[in-house]
Amino acid sequence: MQDAHDIDLRLVADEIRACTACPLHRSARQAVPGDGSADSGIFFLGEAPGYHEDLQGKPFVGAAGQFLDELLAGIGLDRRKVFITNVVRHRPPENRDPLPEEISACHMWLLRHLEVLRPRVIVTLGRHAMGKFFPGESISRIHGKPRKTADGLLIFPVYHPAAALHLIVGNTEEVLDYLRQQRVGLGLVEGHQRSPGVRWSSSCRMKSFRFVPLEFPTQSSAARLKD
Repeated sequence: MQDAHDIDLRLVADEIRACTACPLHRSARQAVPGDGSADSGIFFLGEAPGYHEDLQGKPFVGAAGQFLDELLAGIGLDRRKVFITNVVRHRPPENRDPLPEEISACHMWLLRHLEVLRPRVIVTLGRHAMGKFFPGESISRIHGKPRKTADGLLIFPVYHPAAALHLIVGNTEEVLDYLRQQRVGLGLVEGHQRSPGVRWSSSCRMKSFRFVPLEFPTQSSAARLKD
């Protein structure tokens, strides 16, 4: 039996597949709405679908996706327990970087997914995903350093998994250790409750949403958060 999250995610996915808000839909085979569930409370935001994702209609199914699966397994998580999507939901031609106007056109789908899932932690994969929350920052400077936005949303910026394939992941073990702690400290377990510290709009076509500060348990990892 499907729960409300599953039904809402399926409805959002159907809308994304019908989206023509930017030119990317003309060159892509299909949209890649996102994949996974709200079970763990962890939301992964990547950059853009690649060749294999465009072919299968699912995010992170190529080499970088396989590495991400291994990282998740390292903290005892099945990828079906997290939600994974991208900043843009159609593959850019020749795997080029998504353009600012394409990212802007797809912003509404990020809002819709966050409204449905209400995650406790958002892990941004790569600089474009990081830029959604910390524009102008350098991924090499803030990789692996959890911080809250001005609105109180907990963001964990890391390198894109593809970077690991080029041996520049940096402190991967520290990242895994932090996420492992957060599964316990922040209640990131199966059947987690929607984040109580987030004020979510009920509007299906909301232009923005508001966050209020989250209160986290006192623990060594929480002390590393930056205001």
